[in-house]
Amino acid sequence: MTPFATGDRVRTRSADPAGHTRLPRYARGATGTVVQVAGSHPLADDRARGLVVDPQPVYHVRFAARDLFGAGDHTVTVELWHDHLEGPA
Repeated sequence: MTPFATGDRVRTRSADPAGHTRLPRYARGATGTVVQVAGSHPLADDRARGLVVDPQPVYHVRFAARDLFGAGDHTVTVELWHDHLEGPA
């Protein structure tokens, strides 16, 4: 797992996993920019299923609202785990 840095362009996964996920449906398959690396924490998706997992990097990723919703001149920042991201955009 290669961590991302502030300023990196990233793309979210577009998969629709079964069960709980912290990756909002509206942000799946979207491209954004890492604005903060927020430490390392166990993946909340796995913790919700009662699994014990190693921590992984967590990022605050900023998206243009028009890219998520088709309109808007503001931005939306989403907290995402490394596993929610496919890689550089």
